[in-house]
Amino acid sequence: MATADLRFYFDPVCPFCWLTSKWVRMVQAERDLTVDWRFISLRQINQHIDYDAHFPPEYKAGHTAGLRLLRVVARAREEHGPAAVYALQAALGAHAFDSPPPDSDAEPGWQGTRGFLEPVLREVDLPTDLADALDDTSWDDAIRADGDEALAATGKDVGTPIIHFQPPDGVAFFGPVISRLPEPGRAGELWDHVVGLAGFPGFAELKRSLRERPQLMAFGVDPGDVGVEEDWHGGSRRQRSERG
Repeated sequence: MATADLRFYFDPVCPFCWLTSKWVRMVQAERDLTVDWRFISLRQINQHIDYDAHFPPEYKAGHTAGLRLLRVVARAREEHGPAAVYALQAALGAHAFDSPPPDSDAEPGWQGTRGFLEPVLREVDLPTDLADALDDTSWDDAIRADGDEALAATGKDVGTPIIHFQPPDGVAFFGPVISRLPEPGRAGELWDHVVGLAGFPGFAELKRSLRERPQLMAFGVDPGDVGVEEDWHGGSRRQRSERG
C-alpha cells in the first residue's frame, strides 16, 4: 500500500489502545487520514518480566490472549491483505470491550479462545479456520517485527498504543491515551492538537498516571458515564514500574 499518514500499532486486549483506535476512526471520518494498522504484543514486550511479581494475577493470561489473537490477525494479513486487519481490529475490540463484562466465572484470557474468536471471524466474513493460528507460534516473528519497528521509533519504555506520524521519518510516540471518546464532530479538533505536537521534532512526552476507568461496557462504565479515577502506574494497574 502507499505510505499511510500514520501507523497505528495495536494489541487487541488493551482497552486504552481500543479507545484511541476508535478515536482515530472518528478522525478518519472528519479528516482525509489514511492509517496502516500494525501489531505490537504486550506479551512480547514484557517477556523479560516476572508477571507474578510485577502485575495483577490476570495480566499474564490477558497479554497472552492478545498475542494469540495477533497470530490470527497476522495470518489474516498474509492471506487476505490489509483490509482484513482493518476489519478484525475493529471487530475484536468491539466484542472485547463494547459488550457487557463477561460472566464472573469467565477465565482470564477468555479473549484468546476459539469461542470468542470464531464469531468475530464470521462477522467480518473471514474463514473460521484462521483460528488455527491461535496456537501457531510461527506467526510470532512477524508480530515481533512490527513491534520492534514501533519500539525503534519510540524507545522501549512505552506501552500501547504506539502511533507513528508521517512514517517513516515522522515522530512516533506512546498514546495518546484517552479514557473516553470526544463528542461527535470534535474528534478532528482534538486530533489537530496531537498533530501539532507530533509536528515538532523536539517533542518527547506528556504524561500523567491518574486515569478514569475506561468508558467501556466491559469495565462496567456505560457511554456518558465517567469512570472512577485510578492510578495506573505509567500504563497499567501494576504493582511495579514496568510497562503494560
